[in-house]
Amino acid sequence: MGGGPDAKPEHLLVILPFKEPTEVFDRIRKNHPNIKITFRSLLFSSTPWKIEDDIPKEIYKDATILVTLSALPLSPADCPNLQLIHFFSAGTNHIANSPIYTNTSIPLTTSSGIHGPQIAEWVILTMLAHSHHYSLLHTWQQNHEWGKGTHQKQLQSMRDKAGQRLGVLGYGSIGRQVARVARGMGMDVVAYTASPRTTPESKHDEGFIVPGTGDPDGSIPKAWFSGLDKASLRNFLAQDIDHLLISVPLTKETTHFLGAEEFAILGKKKNAFISNISRGQIIVQSDLIASLTTYNDNDPLDGGDGGGGLRGAALDVADPEPLPKDDPLWDTPNCIITPHISGLGEAYVDRAFQVLEVNLDRREKGERMINVVDRKRGY
Repeated sequence: MGGGPDAKPEHLLVILPFKEPTEVFDRIRKNHPNIKITFRSLLFSSTPWKIEDDIPKEIYKDATILVTLSALPLSPADCPNLQLIHFFSAGTNHIANSPIYTNTSIPLTTSSGIHGPQIAEWVILTMLAHSHHYSLLHTWQQNHEWGKGTHQKQLQSMRDKAGQRLGVLGYGSIGRQVARVARGMGMDVVAYTASPRTTPESKHDEGFIVPGTGDPDGSIPKAWFSGLDKASLRNFLAQDIDHLLISVPLTKETTHFLGAEEFAILGKKKNAFISNISRGQIIVQSDLIASLTTYNDNDPLDGGDGGGGLRGAALDVADPEPLPKDDPLWDTPNCIITPHISGLGEAYVDRAFQVLEVNLDRREKGERMINVVDRKRGY
């Protein structure tokens, strides 16, 4: 471990909307006795990433390391000693306009890699809830109804996942864990990344990995695709995908990455199901509503052909958030909506600090840190 007698003093400032993680701090102090820790608990408003409290700029003055979800100094002049910022989120799009992001070269790291297990479970949960008609089954239970005979045709339409194809749009830590679980269900996997992964080494996951999860060596996908242009994306979507997982980071290039034409490709042959655990702005929401409605209006159970629409969607994100009560997305058929909670769980805080601890060790040894944000790429 780091923090030996020659290690320079550090001031770790932690600003988070959680109670103080005393066990984690004791672990850091034991392994890094040169680090002084200051903790500030902050409330966040109902608007994602927005803080309710004002933070006095003086709090940042002596900090050398900042751990935060979104709280940042207003100006680089407020943090003259800051040498590292670790975010409790998987992405940094919510602070991309901050002067700390745009006008400094302070290294930024994320907690990418900690969300794979719980988000993968959410993806599989909602996928199966849709295909097994769970809303119907739950209604029967609430009504004390043994209702099998009344919906025999609907129940017999269930397709299990064996032999189906999962397309992972953004093969990062979350996509890799979903792929791992999906393969265990008999699905095959095709992966899509921003840049080509043409060698075995380039397919490796170099970020934080929860032990026993994911696809560390990138061996699960049957095929890899790449690119940020529409032609490359549409080629990928045309690979007979039954279920599309959207797990790309939100950047300028991926904003409204999926719209009517992309949904038409997914709906043409397979009437695909989509899961979005990334950001709502990656899809054109009105086009998604139209595609889901088209399928419902041409439901195969009623003799239709699906109309080239999507058979369903599971969304943990929306545009905007919170989703207004009168937004038509709420009432869109075959659409499961949850309020951006798929990444939550009891292990979240500890795992996010584990990423920081890996980097504290690497930093003290002069080694390359993990999960470092490339400002030019936006993630």
